[in-house]
Amino acid sequence: MPFAFNYAARSDVGMVRSENQDSGYAGSRLLAMADGMGGHAGGDIASSVVIGALADLDDEAHGSAEASRALLERIERANAELADMVRSDPSLHGMGTTLIAILRSRNKLVVAHIGDSRAFLVRDGEVTQITKDHSFVQSLVDEGRITADEAIGHPQRSLVTRVLTGAPDDEPDIAVREARVGDRYLIASDGLTDYVAADTVAEVLTAGESPGRTADRLVELALKAGAPDNVTIVIGDVLDATRAAETPTQPQIVGAAASRSARSGTRPIPLTPAGKAAALAREAAGEADDDGVPLAEEGPAGPGRWVRRIALVLVALVVIGGGAYAAYAWTQRQWFVGAHAGQVAVFQGVSQNIGPVTLSHVEQQTDVLVSDLPDFYRNKVESTVSTDTRQAAETLVEQLRAEASRCAVARATGGACDSSGSTTPTPTTTTTTPSATSSTTSSPSTTTTP
Repeated sequence: MPFAFNYAARSDVGMVRSENQDSGYAGSRLLAMADGMGGHAGGDIASSVVIGALADLDDEAHGSAEASRALLERIERANAELADMVRSDPSLHGMGTTLIAILRSRNKLVVAHIGDSRAFLVRDGEVTQITKDHSFVQSLVDEGRITADEAIGHPQRSLVTRVLTGAPDDEPDIAVREARVGDRYLIASDGLTDYVAADTVAEVLTAGESPGRTADRLVELALKAGAPDNVTIVIGDVLDATRAAETPTQPQIVGAAASRSARSGTRPIPLTPAGKAAALAREAAGEADDDGVPLAEEGPAGPGRWVRRIALVLVALVVIGGGAYAAYAWTQRQWFVGAHAGQVAVFQGVSQNIGPVTLSHVEQQTDVLVSDLPDFYRNKVESTVSTDTRQAAETLVEQLRAEASRCAVARATGGACDSSGSTTPTPTTTTTTPSATSSTTSSPSTTTTP
């Protein structure tokens, strides 16, 4: 039976960030989402380059084996391009991106995954996570040092161990899954999964609404939860192609990849003919870029930007007006780890300022040099890592101290400290049939070399 995707993609910059480093793509054959990292070092560039390298797979029909090879080759090509960009522009050193891509091939779906973004399958009313985070916290769960419940609120949950950085050993996991009519797939950045409870996400996914309305609802929930990070949602429903007359005919591209010029030097996404038609339609309709992150919409624009703007205005009024003391007192009960004078420091407060009001100060300056850290730990520190308590912040500092020492030893012995701070495992290709009742990542039944 021929299959088709009914799809939608949405992205919002979130409640705190000033730019969107996520990129998303939804089309008839391809669903993909990349969460860029590196802050001013080019996370938006990394995510848009990778999505751009995959986009034309949406126009190509492959057998299952060919699809696996084609997807892996495009990812390798994009990763090599990241390496070339870093060599030509050293200021981009440290940029990288997560990636989840689902490529449809007849009755099979090829899933590529690297990083801590997550993909979920909804089948027969049950929601199953089909990817496993490549993160420091997940490694603690795997080693039995913490439970899955403890991982949810762990202060170091944002530290990733595998991403695409341009390094030759940055390779994703590849899995082949069976597609079934009625399945729904969700790909989401941590702007959703870190701030909206899993049972709430499951309730929205199984409510029976269209992909577009479901994606809008998930973005709204993330913003209401105060998600400071970018929020990107890609949804694909598996349909019988002979009954899919009302599915979208144009790909939806969101986030950094949708910007006309995310940053100087970013290669434009190679739009398919349908994508070019979509771009012309947007221009004809007079759509504005609005802070450089246009959203692809099936229906009326969601309230995300207005919610964010109103919230910021209200916060400013609270600080300036009679509620200033209460608001400031709340900020001083917060903690984060960041960089100060080239060293790792523990801050009290929040990392944002409102006008002339500074909402944080250095509480503890450490002797850990930021430059000694592996690239992505360094970038996380430079972007700041929030913790629930001062004790949690000090625990993170000790972990960073260990990472810096490990790198120093590696460099002193002529080795190289990899960007993730861990050994990258070899990717595998797995063909799986997920359990309809499992609430955790399904186990593969067959494993072969891609």
